[in-house]
Amino acid sequence: EPEVSESPALSLTARPGDAGVRTRQVAMLVADGVDGESLLAIHAALMDAGAVPRLVGARLGDYTAANGETITADASMENSPSVLFDGLVLPDGAAGVKALGADEHTAEFIATQYRHGKTILALGAASALLTKAGLPTKGRRREGDGGLLILDGAKDANAAEQFVAALAKHRHPARETLPAHAGRSFGR
Repeated sequence: EPEVSESPALSLTARPGDAGVRTRQVAMLVADGVDGESLLAIHAALMDAGAVPRLVGARLGDYTAANGETITADASMENSPSVLFDGLVLPDGAAGVKALGADEHTAEFIATQYRHGKTILALGAASALLTKAGLPTKGRRREGDGGLLILDGAKDANAAEQFVAALAKHRHPARETLPAHAGRSFGR
């Protein structure tokens, strides 16, 4: 028989904090061919809000965005596992999504974020990465799960605002369990 059945001191919901995103770590996946414009716009919005966005690739170093701009990844999926981040941004851009989808670490990274109730933003073509990771994309999200945002990339002018608002909630308890098939579709 446990001495304590409930502890507000150990509860994530008992002391929600200031409901902001200041100091929250956000992984932003990058690869050659991503839509750098929308990715960097969200990066700037996160910085303005006080969050700490990190550009994460399959390897450290430079990547070329679809518009020819250079984006430098300061972390890799191997040296910075997804559990270290409070949220995840998946970029638009068909070539970039294809490159990310070819790396088996990507599906695992996404599935782990989802499993831990973290906020995920998928822009445009990146919804294919959610499917590859085995996450629910039909009907957009589970009922009451405001932490899985599937937006139309550049067409959603307020994507950054929606992501920051969802990230401020820290975790999304409506997503208590991972679908049985999630994470199994990437060759394991």
